Amino acid sequence: MNVEITKLSNGLTVVTDPMPQLESAFVGVWVNAGGRNEVRADMGVAHMLEHMAFKGTERRSARVIAEEIEAVGGFLNAYTSREQTAFHARVLKADVPLALDILSDILIRPTFEQKELERERQVVLQEIGQARDTPDDLVFDHLQAAVYPDQPLGWPILGEEATVSAFSQDQLRGFMNTNYRAGSMVLVASGAVAHREIVALATDLFGDLKPGTAPAAPLAHYRGGDKRETGDLEQAHITFAFPGVSGTDPDYYAMQVYATALGGGMSSRLFQEARERRGLCYSIYAFAHSYNDGGLIGIYTGTGEGEAGEIPPVVAGEMALLAENATDREIARAKAQLRSGLLMGLERPSARAESIATQLYAYGRVLPVAEVTGLLEAVDTAAVRRVGARVMATASPSLAAIGPIGGLETHETFARRFGSATRRAAE
Repeated sequence: MNVEITKLSNGLTVVTDPMPQLESAFVGVWVNAGGRNEVRADMGVAHMLEHMAFKGTERRSARVIAEEIEAVGGFLNAYTSREQTAFHARVLKADVPLALDILSDILIRPTFEQKELERERQVVLQEIGQARDTPDDLVFDHLQAAVYPDQPLGWPILGEEATVSAFSQDQLRGFMNTNYRAGSMVLVASGAVAHREIVALATDLFGDLKPGTAPAAPLAHYRGGDKRETGDLEQAHITFAFPGVSGTDPDYYAMQVYATALGGGMSSRLFQEARERRGLCYSIYAFAHSYNDGGLIGIYTGTGEGEAGEIPPVVAGEMALLAENATDREIARAKAQLRSGLLMGLERPSARAESIATQLYAYGRVLPVAEVTGLLEAVDTAAVRRVGARVMATASPSLAAIGPIGGLETHETFARRFGSATRRAAE
């Protein structure tokens, strides 16, 4: 990547990532504020603000916003995560000025009209209802709540019915005024773009962003726990979590390789043991999530009521074995999966832009591809065994489950399988 970076006088960081072979561009603004920047009374306000930004500005109605971007065949969207909120567009190269004009409009001049707020409130309540009807999504909110109880990182991004129903215009404006500051925002343009032109457009269109930075979010405290919801479903949806690492931790890449070897594909330990050898489930996988001050290693499976009780000892057993006898061959295979995912992502401007924004927030710079692949290749089998032992030493693993889970072992029983780097989990 041939990345260029300019910081405007108000503090906005502007980054371009030219891909001359393309006829289109992906442009987006990442705000370094999300669900974990909320207080309890505002739970879900970051997500509601993301919705409301598209519902009218001082210059455009919601319909005009939609019609203008679609009149040029473009796409406009946004998302809210626990740490960032992103607003982005994909357009042909001639329409980049229009895309940036619309993005600046919705970020600087939203009106948050009361009638639109009432309408969008119902939309978000429907979204919450839809999430409740999707247990394989909902279980991850339960897992966050178990891992980070009574803190913003453990709250659902969508909020709850009570908070969403009470949102006011003042709450939206207050959250935006506090957190949508130029020094906490990054504009990234990837694809058919030129740095000088993007900087000139950004200077003109985003110059009215308020300077300064957003307040730091509360620190995360992994506690671990248990959250279960019995339901009349065909499958039991079961998740587990353990303390992980932040994106800047020296063990970040070792943890990624560990999670991939444990449950990152059809050749992984969990897939081979739980699905292929025992036939306990259709889906099972592991993942590593990182935040700016910590992270978690997680596992998900969907299984039958009769098989739910067999899953925890299998999961703990495979984790213990990987920490004890990870092989050079499987670690090389896991690294190849991660490396190919990274390099294939470089073929998509959206993935490149998101990676740039994420790295700027985590490291304060964009890491060259060679540096990232070098860090990944430096992970050896001993490092994976070491981080595996670190995970096995967890004294308070987390468990969340939804569905027919009466046969699932207690949290206390599961926790006894951990707490020592040398204990065999399958005891």
